[in-house]
Amino acid sequence: MKRKQLSKKTRFDIFKRDAFVCQYCGAHPPQAILHVDHILAVASGGGNDSDNLITSCADCNGGKGARSLKSVPQPLAEKMDDLAEREAQIAGYQSLLAEKRKRIESGIASVMDVYERFYPEWTLTESAGVSIGKFIEGLGLECVIDAMEIACERLKWNKNKTFRYFCGICWHRVRENQDA
Repeated sequence: MKRKQLSKKTRFDIFKRDAFVCQYCGAHPPQAILHVDHILAVASGGGNDSDNLITSCADCNGGKGARSLKSVPQPLAEKMDDLAEREAQIAGYQSLLAEKRKRIESGIASVMDVYERFYPEWTLTESAGVSIGKFIEGLGLECVIDAMEIACERLKWNKNKTFRYFCGICWHRVRENQDA
């Protein structure tokens, strides 16, 4: 089979796909000059399709010659497995964070509902919601709801002081947890 010249674009597409790293030894510019190598040599019938091309440094490419590797080199296969595992972990972590965010937002709404039950004409601000969210993360939802109920019961006549009193109860509980 006659070797067809690779275009510059194809060469750089392969380099980019392989992160400009020799897939045999890990060498990269400027320490190494990169080549595009055929996994199945042209002399053995290998073509220029991207699945048969791989980034290699000049030393590895020259050392391999026309010998067949019969498969993608192990380091590349390991990198692909690592990348797939990393992507799966990132997706799982992002899903976990999204669930946590939904749970916290639902908890904030529950605590605000307690406040609004005592003061139907009033609603808490967004910044109050942020504080409530932090307390939920540190103390748990039930403890924070309990604190809001206590604050509202004790200060039902003063809506302006209720949230401050609620925060005081929560901070006291945070300190108790830290001391325990």
